[in-house]
Amino acid sequence: MCSHVTRVRVTHVRALHLLALCVTVSTVIASCADPRPALSPGNARVPSPPPPAAAQPPAPLPRDASTWPAQVIYLVMPDRFQNGDASNDDLGTPHCFDPADPRKWHGGDLAGLRQRIPYLKDLGVTAVWITPPNRASSDRCGYHGYWADLADPDDGAVEPRLGTAAELARLADDLHAAGIRLVLDMVVNHAGVAARVVAEHPDWFHDPTTCAQLGDAKIYCPIGGKPLPDFAQENAAVARYLTAMSAGWTARYGIDAIRMDTVKHVFPPYWASSWFPGVHAANPGLFVIGEDFDTTGPTWLNEFLKDGFDSLFDYPRYPALVSTFAKGGSVDALGDAVAAAVATYGIERARLMTSFIDNHDNPRLGSLLAPGTPDAVVAAEVALAMGAVFTLPGIPSLTWGDEVGMLGASDPDNRRDMPAWAWSAETRKGAHAGMAAGDGEASFAHVKQLIALRRAHVALQRGSYAELLRQGSTGTNVLGFYRGADGERVVVVINPGGDAVTVMLPIAKTADAASMPEGTLFVDALGEGAPKATTVKAGALALSLPARTMGIYVAK
Repeated sequence: MCSHVTRVRVTHVRALHLLALCVTVSTVIASCADPRPALSPGNARVPSPPPPAAAQPPAPLPRDASTWPAQVIYLVMPDRFQNGDASNDDLGTPHCFDPADPRKWHGGDLAGLRQRIPYLKDLGVTAVWITPPNRASSDRCGYHGYWADLADPDDGAVEPRLGTAAELARLADDLHAAGIRLVLDMVVNHAGVAARVVAEHPDWFHDPTTCAQLGDAKIYCPIGGKPLPDFAQENAAVARYLTAMSAGWTARYGIDAIRMDTVKHVFPPYWASSWFPGVHAANPGLFVIGEDFDTTGPTWLNEFLKDGFDSLFDYPRYPALVSTFAKGGSVDALGDAVAAAVATYGIERARLMTSFIDNHDNPRLGSLLAPGTPDAVVAAEVALAMGAVFTLPGIPSLTWGDEVGMLGASDPDNRRDMPAWAWSAETRKGAHAGMAAGDGEASFAHVKQLIALRRAHVALQRGSYAELLRQGSTGTNVLGFYRGADGERVVVVINPGGDAVTVMLPIAKTADAASMPEGTLFVDALGEGAPKATTVKAGALALSLPARTMGIYVAK
């Protein structure tokens, strides 16, 4: 869940609230401190125009996130994945089970997800992100988990339609046994409208009638069409409660990472002063990905990295992917987005940002191409977009069904059930009109191969990045770039256009040029229509690429 707005971020408020936010959390935090300057809650930071991205100091590297660039994340909304236990379909809020209604519960559960771990293992994903499993507030049919029925003290209530706390623990154990990490979605910005904690502590929430007087409304006022009760994290009791809750879920299930919802709507000092010390006390190796639905550029996201987030979803890159692969736009937008990220964060942090072509808040990429676009073209463009995500710097994140070409317009259409035909190669074969783009098995094989290539080549995980070619404004819409690490050298070239092109990729532009002398052979590891091999001549690689084709060339 997210609020689709761009925000001016409130400055780290200190003078009135710092002592309140240096809290003890369930015996796991002794103290906290923040050296940054203090302002009062009403002093919103309205920045002057930022300096060029290169001038922005990158956030410090996290404690040890060195293994995360090698991961592939797979988002699952459990209710829409697999029904493994029909006996829980009618539990919870009455009149909310209706598989024909896209805004009600459909029957998927934790048991079903556990049953499909072999499928995920076969695909090759290494981390499963599940939307919040908290018990849903009774005022609405919150199948997605973001409207939680929280209580004080936190009772760890799991939504009965999804299963039990014991089943969530078994899911964590089964994933770990399969070598797959668990990413748990959490929310500290708001509670469900009918959540018990709202009645227990009405003073813990911002008053919608006066909240704008406190400062930036995006921080202090409720979000949502039916406003969701907005926690006042500047209140020490609220900070203690939320941090203890997050630390409790972290410790209880041995999770590997947290995806934190709506980070830009939370009181900024809370992260570094309370929440991060609390969850890191519960799991010092915890990896945390924040969701800030802000496409304006990397500068604001860098502020959250400074607060302690290890990664954020790369929303500044998302519109460039849509433009390039769904709207026939220039590759310049994609090249610019990647260059800005590397300049702003530094390459080390850029490799930790989480990249995607769609998710549960955005339409499926295949549904963004113009109506009437031939199915084969839709499938090809989606495949190329996926290829870009897996080869550019960043952690790839898939949404359930991406691997079989699932379609879906805006929410809730993008949250369709995982199709029954997706589970086996035989039933995936062929077209699935209106449900997926292209041949389902061909899509699955493509994504599976991209995952395997990324896992096999360290250069694609934590390599350097150098743009070799960008012809987005010259009529031949091609992007070429270099990734290199530990002596491994990879060149990627993408032609999203409808015409064949011939290009020269200047290897001499890379810092590793000396290790790629005349005659160095590069072989395409993808094998989906690009030339099988090419050789360095006069400091460059010459390639003739068919329309809508990419190559992943590895030096031999």
